[in-house]
Amino acid sequence: MAEENQNNQLNIELSEQIAEGEYSNLAIITHSSSEFVMDFIRVMPGVPKARVKSRVIMTPQHAKRLMKALADNISKFESVNGPIKDVEAMNIPMNFGGPIAQA
Repeated sequence: MAEENQNNQLNIELSEQIAEGEYSNLAIITHSSSEFVMDFIRVMPGVPKARVKSRVIMTPQHAKRLMKALADNISKFESVNGPIKDVEAMNIPMNFGGPIAQA
């Protein structure tokens, strides 16, 4: 049985650059009949333009697995840390109330 588990293991490599991660405070998700496209964006206070920092494309089946895994992780997080506040209900402006950038 131990040999079977060793054959089913996946060796995943994580480079230093990817391990640093990319901060995102906005995600835009679109889909077609064959794929889901998730764009992760960092919006900065007072800056009217934002760039996509990362794009992930996956099949509908993998997107559903991601949704389930995220729901499971959120549930586990909230059981330890309490409910996550829903900021959507607060209607935060895109400039976060900060000063407008000028050149």
